[in-house]
Amino acid sequence: MFTPSEFREIVSGRRKDFSARLWRAALRMLETPYALEVSRRNRRFDRGAAKIHRVSVPVVSVGNLTLGGTGKTPLVEWIARWFRKRGVRVSIVSRGYGAEAGSRNDEARELERKLPDVPHVQDADRAAAARIAIEELETQLIVLDDGFQHRRLGRDLDIVLLDALEPFGFEHVFPRGTLREPLAGLRRADAAILSRADMLDPVEREKIRRRVERIAPKAAWAEIRHAPVELLSAGGQAKHLDELRGCKVAAFCGVGNPAGFRHTLATCGYEVAGFRDFPDHHHYTREDIETLSVWARSLDAEATVCTHKDLVKIGLENLGGGPLWVLRVEMEFLAGGEAIERMLRVLGDRATGGPNCVS
Repeated sequence: MFTPSEFREIVSGRRKDFSARLWRAALRMLETPYALEVSRRNRRFDRGAAKIHRVSVPVVSVGNLTLGGTGKTPLVEWIARWFRKRGVRVSIVSRGYGAEAGSRNDEARELERKLPDVPHVQDADRAAAARIAIEELETQLIVLDDGFQHRRLGRDLDIVLLDALEPFGFEHVFPRGTLREPLAGLRRADAAILSRADMLDPVEREKIRRRVERIAPKAAWAEIRHAPVELLSAGGQAKHLDELRGCKVAAFCGVGNPAGFRHTLATCGYEVAGFRDFPDHHHYTREDIETLSVWARSLDAEATVCTHKDLVKIGLENLGGGPLWVLRVEMEFLAGGEAIERMLRVLGDRATGGPNCVS
C-alpha cells in the first residue's frame, strides 16, 4: 500500500494533507486493539502465566523497540565476532522472517557471508532452534537475533536498539506509529543502544538518553554509528569509498528505514541522482531488476548502489549498464562500549566455564 518512506511521512505527521489526516485517523483506530493485545501478552510472561524456556547456555538477545531498520544486523555481527575472537563457540538463532519456503532470509545470508564460522539456525520456534544449536552444533552461547518481543526463549542479556531517526516510534504503536509495543516495554532491557547516533547532535542524543533512563533506569546506555568502510561487488571485488565520490549514482534499498541508508550515502559524498525504496525483506523479481535497470540508465548514473541485504538477493555485478556496488558498513561505538563489553565478558566467562576470555 505504501513504501516505507511514504508510511513514515504519514505516521510522523510530516504529511499534512487531507488524505494523510484520514489515514492517521484510521490507523489510530487499529492501534488500540493491537497495543492492548501486545500488553496482555507481555503481562502473561511477567506473571508467569506464559512459560519462558531456559536453555543450558547463555543467551544474548538483540532486538528493536520499533519496526525494522535500526541497524540490528551489524550489531549481531559485531557481538558474534566479539565472542569468536575470544574462543567462544557461538550460534545465531532467528525466526527467519521474510524467508521463502525452504530458504534463508536476507539477514541470514548476509551474516553467513560475513561470519562463515558462525552457524545460523532459523526457526519460528526459537527455543527449539536454540536447543538444536546446543545439542547438534556444540554451541556455548546463543545470539538471539530480533528477540526482544520473542519472550518464550529466556535470555541473560537483553539489548534493545533505538534508531536515532525515530527512537520512540513517533509515539504510537503500529500501525499508527512504528513502535512494536508500548514504550513501557523498555523496562525489560538490560542495555539500550542508540544506533545512527552520529545523525544527531550531542544535545538531542542526551535528551533521548534521559528519557530512556526515566523508563528503564537500570539499563546500560551506549551509542553507535554505522561507518561506511568500502564498496563491494557481488563477486567480492572491493574498492575504496572515494571511487564514487562526486559521481552520479542511482541508489535503492529494501530495508526497514531507508533514511538511514540515504544518510550513509550522503556522508560518502555521492551525488544521488535517484533513490528508490522497497518494503523490508523485499524479494526482487526479474521484473524488478529490469525496471531498476531502465531507471538507472535513464538517470545516466555512473553506478548503482544498494545495501548488503539487497545484494545477497540480487547477486548481480552490473545493473543498468553500470556496476552495482554494495556500501559495506561496520559498527562503531561512540559511547558506552566499555559497559557493553563488560556484560559480554561475564557471559563469555560463563560460557567457557571460567575467566578464559581475554580482552
